[in-house]
Amino acid sequence: MVDIQEKDDDLLSVIVPVFDESENLDPFVESLLAVMKQEGYRYELVFVNDGSTDDSAEKLDAIAQREPQCKVVHFRRNFGQTAAMMAGLDYSRGDIVIPIDADLQNDPADIPRLLAKLDEGYDLVSGWRQNRKDAKLTRKLPSWLANKLISRISGVHLSDYGCTLKAYRRSVVSDLKLYGEMHRFLPIYASWSGARTTEIPVRHHPRVHGQSKYGLKRVLKVPLDLIVVKFLSSYAQKPIYVFGGFALLNGLGALITFAVMVYFKFWGGKSFIATPLPVLLAMFVLMGFISLLMGLIAELLVRTYHESQDKKTYLVRQTVNLEADDRR
Repeated sequence: MVDIQEKDDDLLSVIVPVFDESENLDPFVESLLAVMKQEGYRYELVFVNDGSTDDSAEKLDAIAQREPQCKVVHFRRNFGQTAAMMAGLDYSRGDIVIPIDADLQNDPADIPRLLAKLDEGYDLVSGWRQNRKDAKLTRKLPSWLANKLISRISGVHLSDYGCTLKAYRRSVVSDLKLYGEMHRFLPIYASWSGARTTEIPVRHHPRVHGQSKYGLKRVLKVPLDLIVVKFLSSYAQKPIYVFGGFALLNGLGALITFAVMVYFKFWGGKSFIATPLPVLLAMFVLMGFISLLMGLIAELLVRTYHESQDKKTYLVRQTVNLEADDRR
């Protein structure tokens, strides 16, 4: 075993979202603790129980009772992986943050490799499940397409956005606020703050116990989430550019429609009243006016968002081995 004094003084926070993983918890924690102790890291393990309906909560409490470095946050109900990741960030204290799944498909033995790459000067090292042990048509192909699309639109080129196993420096995630299903886009948010990003291949094991919480339904949400990411990256500070631009397009449509109406009035040989042009003109004017008002409202909301209180996306029922001042 490496003496802990020989290791870097950075505290590692391993964040583990848990939802109905009762059968996997004991072997997962055993393998994770083996890596932490063998490498001599200063560490804490923050488990976020995302409203599990099996006996995951009881097992996590038992683990926390015998292992002081294990801390548990229990949600009142299932809020989803994004909220679990956000809670993990809020309740962790480490200089380096390492999210990992509890389903035994990620391998804790890859953590030292992520940290070694981080020490080369990177702020974020993403795991890449190069030899992924999942169904080709229902999991691997949709994931490959989603990764290509995300990389193309965001400009942050990673091969595997869906891999939970990553290593972040606290400085690039400390100010992030995650909503909806945005946890998979953490590398994009980090890159906006100037993070130096890379990826390395990591091991991936087939699921042995339990059922996957992901499916094609989730893949279909990716384009919608990407629209939000693109909007936030380009127009979060100036939403009037989006709504105002749409208003201007409608104004242009109204002018063209009016010109056609004038043509029919004097040279068209047909009354424009007998055409749908008046309705079309009214629609363009109305939509343009509404879009402009929405843009102004969005500007007010942006300013309110930046100046208002910090509102969380989850509700915590109880915590284990966490004091009130441990919350960031």
